[in-house]
Amino acid sequence: MSKSTRNTGKHWTASEVRQLRQEVRQNTPTRVIGLKHGRTAEAIYAKASDEGISLKPTNQSPYGKKK
Repeated sequence: MSKSTRNTGKHWTASEVRQLRQEVRQNTPTRVIGLKHGRTAEAIYAKASDEGISLKPTNQSPYGKKK
């Protein structure tokens, strides 16, 4: 069961989607993005999937090896 947030049931605006893309590029954690947008983490995952945005962190090296 998800928590109710201030934007529950509201449609995403174009500026919110642009901000989502920017935050994902900056590797902002999904939970933090949700708090900033007033939406649940599940809503962030769903919108990212709809928009074709990968939430996979880009600044982590594979296999746990540090460079």
